[in-house]
Amino acid sequence: MGRFPNIAAAKAKTGAAKGKLYGMYAREIYQVAKNGGATPEGNPSLKRLIEKAKKEQVPADIIKRAIDKVNSGTGENYEETTYELFGPAGSTLIVKCLTDNVNRSVSDLRAVVNRHKIKMGAMGSVSYMYDNLCTVGLKGLDEESIMNVLIENDIDIVDMETEGNHILIYGDPKDLFRIKEAITTLKSDIEFDVDEISMLPKERITLTGDDLVSFNKLVDALDEVDDVQTVYHNVEL
Repeated sequence: MGRFPNIAAAKAKTGAAKGKLYGMYAREIYQVAKNGGATPEGNPSLKRLIEKAKKEQVPADIIKRAIDKVNSGTGENYEETTYELFGPAGSTLIVKCLTDNVNRSVSDLRAVVNRHKIKMGAMGSVSYMYDNLCTVGLKGLDEESIMNVLIENDIDIVDMETEGNHILIYGDPKDLFRIKEAITTLKSDIEFDVDEISMLPKERITLTGDDLVSFNKLVDALDEVDDVQTVYHNVEL
């Protein structure tokens, strides 16, 4: 298996709480639109985020309201913050928040950390064990064709994995849109079922028994924190 299933598992947990999911996307869409422009055609990051929101069945009116806030000049501002945690039995976690109140985020996270008797590390204490990569996943094309078109477009990738008829491409985050555009020239109606910029662990660990139960409870508790957008970890699920 490739490294992507970790993300899929985390997303599934977060997606279980629809209200949390909608709030996450509303904040992120607002901030991306505010930073890069409220028109998807002129803001590739916004276009990608809207596509992801629709795939996760976020209602159209929530997307529209987030963009309308920008157009109306509503003065909200969200800051992305990252926290690095040492979990149970050698597990590590990177928690990304999008918040309008950093003090609240820190307080809520510390409450989870204390309750689960784990440690919050300094910046860089965990992240050096992860790679910041974009991941593009698709079906319907072969690995050789994809590699050729990437070479033709002078796009270097970190790795490519094939699982059955599913292909995963890992690359530099700044090349995400170029990778997708190049592949689209092979098949204009291709659907990307994975479209992520993520922190992927260089090595994964397997937990069992009480250690796994404790870890899952920790991830569930982090997912319940309103400001938490994404939880990355090194545990094989």
